[in-house]
Amino acid sequence: MNEIDSYLENVPQEQKEALQHIRTLIHEVIPDAEETMGYGMPTFKFKGKNVVHFAAFKDHMSLFPSSEPIETLKDQLADFKTSKGTIQFTLAKPIPDNLVKDLVTVSLENIKARLKK
Repeated sequence: MNEIDSYLENVPQEQKEALQHIRTLIHEVIPDAEETMGYGMPTFKFKGKNVVHFAAFKDHMSLFPSSEPIETLKDQLADFKTSKGTIQFTLAKPIPDNLVKDLVTVSLENIKARLKK
């Protein structure tokens, strides 16, 4: 059992299933993503750089892809509560799979561009 599995063990079952689904989507975009914990949250890294985090809270869950993907895809995120680097969602209103993948892809591409410099 890794750190993310341990984190998910302490999350209510429905949220656990939703976050596990997001975890699967992240690995579809980044098959070799490193799983770790960062800032107390499940974190997915590419070449040592944080791509995305997620977390469960009492009344919602959040995806933390950084500010660039949120700005890039802001029109598709209009129905969600967002802040500079965070998207809040609920079990009743999950982030669509294709949007999760797009957010992770934009974050990954930004990291790859910075690594080339």
